[in-house]
Amino acid sequence: MPALDRQDEPVTPAPAAATSAAPRTAGRLRYLILAMLFTVTTINYADRSTLSIAGDSMQKDLHISSGELGVLFSAFSWSYLIAQIPGGWLLDRYGSKKVYGAAIFLWSVFTMAQGAIGFFAGAAVVLLFILRFVVGLAEAPSFPGNSRIVAAWFPTKERGLAAALFNSAQYFATVAFAPLMGWLVVTMGWEHVFTVIGGLGVVLALVWTRVIHPPRSHPRLKRTELEHIAAGGAVVDMDAPTPRETTRAEAATTGRQNLAHIKAMLRNRTMFGVFVGQYFINTITWFFLTWFPVYLVQDRGMTILEAGFVSSLPALCGFTGGVLGGFLSDQLARRGLSLTTARKIPVITGLLLSTTILICNYVSASWLVVLIMSLAFFGKGLGALGWAVMSDVSPKQIAGLAGGVFNTFGALAGILTPLVIGYLIDATGSFDLALVFVSACAAMAVVSYLVIVKDIRRMELTEL
Repeated sequence: MPALDRQDEPVTPAPAAATSAAPRTAGRLRYLILAMLFTVTTINYADRSTLSIAGDSMQKDLHISSGELGVLFSAFSWSYLIAQIPGGWLLDRYGSKKVYGAAIFLWSVFTMAQGAIGFFAGAAVVLLFILRFVVGLAEAPSFPGNSRIVAAWFPTKERGLAAALFNSAQYFATVAFAPLMGWLVVTMGWEHVFTVIGGLGVVLALVWTRVIHPPRSHPRLKRTELEHIAAGGAVVDMDAPTPRETTRAEAATTGRQNLAHIKAMLRNRTMFGVFVGQYFINTITWFFLTWFPVYLVQDRGMTILEAGFVSSLPALCGFTGGVLGGFLSDQLARRGLSLTTARKIPVITGLLLSTTILICNYVSASWLVVLIMSLAFFGKGLGALGWAVMSDVSPKQIAGLAGGVFNTFGALAGILTPLVIGYLIDATGSFDLALVFVSACAAMAVVSYLVIVKDIRRMELTEL
């Protein structure tokens, strides 16, 4: 293995007196960083959900079948999966600021381009698949980048809430943008869903370059806050420059090392269990991101405008559950429970609640369906602590690569979920089996955390 460089040196703890005083005097710049991650992730998920809101109108205008729409829904995740490990490596190699900033700009431009698909009606499905595919490539570094930045900026006992907040942006995206996108479809046409959301992302990419820096090089970070987060376990030197001679030595063996690291992580019981759990959790996510608005329109008889507003209600519950899950987990850790117990209690409780989505097959009132969906998505938010756990367990030298592997499992769910649900709808003419499928995946996520995941602790590079 290569010699440890500056980013791997242990952080010297601050004196006890300074540590105890830190929460009052350290500063709060890290929360500005977190706010930026939350905003970027909100736009990220708004981009992902554009097709689900515009999908019903596009089906009519461009003569797209449910099976073809399922393929288009999955196009993003094919490339998202392929690019996860390379994206994680790029983050580790070039740093979160540069790689993530470029990613925001590129995915936003590709989103805007989808608004022009109507001019190519004969090849719309193929061109839309290609554009969704490249959006997935560009978005691959997003969540591994979030995880790396939170690990660098937040102490261990603040990390659960920080990770839960950036993860909960996926729900807030629907709350904030589903009504807007529904209104755009009705008043201006589905094309403007893509141009407006993509344009917001381009602006945000410019803001990113001014706000995001590694802790040690941030021009506004106070020394007291740096000492506070370092003493609390933040990996503050994660993006420290690598000496040139180390870089040259690593370049010749990077591929072999990455493969060896991936194999070792898959052999580690805790990390493998977290990876598998993310696959099943993301099945729930991708149902809501892709087929849920279509379900409301085609199975429950709502208009697209109604579906846009109604979609925001379960999403708001998911956001609330996400913030509550992170807060509860950190509180349990502060009260002396082990990190394993503090993380598992919200995860298992929340995912058990998500299985209630199955009940929608047995009720007819639309308001009751929305209530049950809201409960299920609240549970999904409560239990979606996977990124907090990844910040706890990933080897710090390859946090980007570990996040890429983790997100690869999640992206696999993004491929299979739209395809499976599209096939079930075409085969049966209803969403009943689709909801059975989603409920079963929530149950399997519980099994992953109960049976496979044992102690939650950081895997050291020496174990690889």
